[in-house]
Amino acid sequence: MNRFGERFSITTFGESHGKAIGCIVDGVPAGLKIDEEYIQNELDRRKPGKSRLETARKEDDIVEILSGTFEGVSTGTPIMMIIYNSNQKSRDYDSIKNLFRPSHADFTYHHKYGVRDYRGGGRSSARETASRVAGGAIAKLILKSIGITIESGISEIAGIEAKEYDFNHAKKSKLYALDKNIEPLQEKAILEAKNSHDSVGGVVVTIAKGVPIGLGEPIYYKLDAILADAMMSINASKAVEIGDGILSTKIKGSQNNDEITPDGFKSNHSGGTLGGISNGDDIIVKTYFKPTPSIFKPQDTIDKSKKPVVCELKGRHDPCVAIRGSIVCEAMMALVLVDMLLLNMGSKMEHIKAIYQY
Repeated sequence: MNRFGERFSITTFGESHGKAIGCIVDGVPAGLKIDEEYIQNELDRRKPGKSRLETARKEDDIVEILSGTFEGVSTGTPIMMIIYNSNQKSRDYDSIKNLFRPSHADFTYHHKYGVRDYRGGGRSSARETASRVAGGAIAKLILKSIGITIESGISEIAGIEAKEYDFNHAKKSKLYALDKNIEPLQEKAILEAKNSHDSVGGVVVTIAKGVPIGLGEPIYYKLDAILADAMMSINASKAVEIGDGILSTKIKGSQNNDEITPDGFKSNHSGGTLGGISNGDDIIVKTYFKPTPSIFKPQDTIDKSKKPVVCELKGRHDPCVAIRGSIVCEAMMALVLVDMLLLNMGSKMEHIKAIYQY
């Protein structure tokens, strides 16, 4: 499947070393002001090569809107966007065209399809996530129009955890760090891994504010379940927590329950969802990214004939994929929330009457 969402959906296309990547966003209500500068800015936040903490591959990631808008607003028809690849070095991958890189999708794509684009991983490359960010920017424009905001930041790198969360600092940080006091240690860990031809993992915290009560479709399309689905679809993600997540299994009910007052909840251990439905509190999601599997150390593997070989990579790769992954997490959160907003519009007769009763 290359499509995500029900009422509001995104379909992405393209490969890492192909001519272009892009997306088709369907379900966008007519009349939305399409801020192309904002969409481009979102892509600029994710694009590679901005610092030594990221891959050296420099892509301009200039987005072009091909359909679905007229005179600066959405028409209600599918919005198609394209991003041309301009900085491929496909020859870097010639040496691995017949072998499987450890912990990459090479092995599974080969056995599933019998055909594999070995240049940068083809369709399985994180390059595809630029398309999600473009689509997510459209979703964010919708959310912004009704007062819903989404922020993200890095809480942990190589096991080095933030002590406090400052999302305003994360916006200015080159590694989107949430804790300015811990940031130097996290940056050091990334550079040490990079200089030793290795990589590290990290954790992204994504938070949505201003979300109304009632989003989520029980029982098989719960808000938290689809958020987990969305985050787990991102390359290199290996785990997701909603609210306190795993911590909630280690404490008592009296500690985990979010007591309610006339002014709202006393705490937010649930991460803004109850029974798979938003409760009006902040939606909080943690996404855990494994170390980038593309490392420059010799590793044992096999080739397509099952012969043992040594994998020695060339190319340009992120020493910590979680950094740019934080922007993708925001995009996926936005796509889910807009989809849930549209689905929720038919949950009550009063909603239908508000539109159609004369």
